[in-house]
Amino acid sequence: MGVQAFSQIKQQEKISADPAVNARIQRIGKRIAASVGRDLPNAQWEFVVFDSPTVNAFALPGGKVGVYTGLIKLAGDSDDEIAVVMGHEVAHVSSRHGAERQSQAMLIGVGGAALGIGTNNDKNRDYYLLAYGVATTLGSLAYSRDHETEADVVGLQFAARAGYDPRAAAVFWKKMAAQETGSRPPKWLSTHPPSAERIANLQRLAPSLMSTYEQAKANLAAGGAPALVKPVATPATKPTPTPAPAATPAQKSTEQQELDKFLGRK
Repeated sequence: MGVQAFSQIKQQEKISADPAVNARIQRIGKRIAASVGRDLPNAQWEFVVFDSPTVNAFALPGGKVGVYTGLIKLAGDSDDEIAVVMGHEVAHVSSRHGAERQSQAMLIGVGGAALGIGTNNDKNRDYYLLAYGVATTLGSLAYSRDHETEADVVGLQFAARAGYDPRAAAVFWKKMAAQETGSRPPKWLSTHPPSAERIANLQRLAPSLMSTYEQAKANLAAGGAPALVKPVATPATKPTPTPAPAATPAQKSTEQQELDKFLGRK
């Protein structure tokens, strides 16, 4: 589905012919793809620059990524800022947020139909359906905000593993916040977290990813791959079985601890 949708977008949108801009996005994209690795299996990566003042980027299933020149212009000379946005968009795909939203919409539809049938002869039927509609709408908005927060965290990990400075995320979102016009709706009526909250979260998360970023940058300087994710080596011969020690709880990485904290997991 992602491949077909991306093909249609390429036919409808103007693709940039600027060789320097295209080379830049290809370079950043390849490093993000290497960082994502097995988090998005079987991806056929493709990075396309669309010539439009729209400040946006997106990713579709299958490793299809689009970046608009408006966003590139806002990021200026900072590859780090472009990388954290691309990481965020890819994180939506690797975390299967699109599929989760479809499942949620289906459940809401089924629930509404069941409520309509079950209250068909009830004089308060319209009130029940109205209350159900309000409740599910607010629930969907909260669900979308959770997805955005998760994509911020996971995407920042992707960028740091690719050798891009995670501190750039807060810098970019400050630029985005400066472009906001008019009053924003209250948090509970928005699909995205408030800008100030989002920036604060990113600033709080960045320090925990600095060692990941520095190591990836060192790997790049040494001519290696930026990503820290490496396949587990398989021994040539099977070792003699030995009694297993008592199991101890696995120690979570700093990255995983931060992700759990942001998402409210124990």
